[in-house]
Amino acid sequence: MSQSPKNSQPVYLKLRDLIAAAIIDGTYGEGDMLPSVRAFAADQGANPLTVAKAYQLFQLEGLVEVQRGVGMYVAKGAADRLRATEREAFVKSEWPAIVSRIRMLGLEPADLLAEA
Repeated sequence: MSQSPKNSQPVYLKLRDLIAAAIIDGTYGEGDMLPSVRAFAADQGANPLTVAKAYQLFQLEGLVEVQRGVGMYVAKGAADRLRATEREAFVKSEWPAIVSRIRMLGLEPADLLAEA
């Protein structure tokens, strides 16, 4: 079996995905301050420079607002924008492999939905 694209991605993208998931699920809501780079790095056992790179992606995407000397805050509409982006990525890159595996295993979609 091939390795999942998520497993082979760089650490800063994995950290970005963790933060994105926390924004989508409401752990960090609109206007909430994200943990400091150092605090998040310590929590994840990561290098602060790697965390800073992940945070910079959010800044470039306009998903956070920076208050210099204070911190980064989740921008208005960030969860909706992230959800739409993640949905599109799932449908384009992950869903086809899932459908293929369902067919290969002879599973019935109705049975899978009943299990959910």
